[in-house]
Amino acid sequence: MPKVIFVDVDGDETVVELDEGASVMEAAIHGNVSGIEAECGGSCSCATCHVYVDEAFAGRLPAPRDDELGMLEAVAAPRRANSRLSCQLLVRADLDGLRVALPETQV
Repeated sequence: MPKVIFVDVDGDETVVELDEGASVMEAAIHGNVSGIEAECGGSCSCATCHVYVDEAFAGRLPAPRDDELGMLEAVAAPRRANSRLSCQLLVRADLDGLRVALPETQV
């Protein structure tokens, strides 16, 4: 099972294993990762699962769709070039070890 590494604002890491095809947001929820609110449950309509994708993985992910780009305009923490909504990131075997940093706030 692929692993996702969540890095909180203090630099502490939480590693969560999940099945391929699950979202990074689901990994956070199942792994009890603090800092992912996921108020909409993964329907790309709240921007409370914002993460910063490690640059080493950014090029391996599909480009964000228009709905995700629109929601990224509403994130509470500063938006960066590597900002993504974790509900839109599906885990694949080749993404094993994906690192995402959590922003200071989601709301």
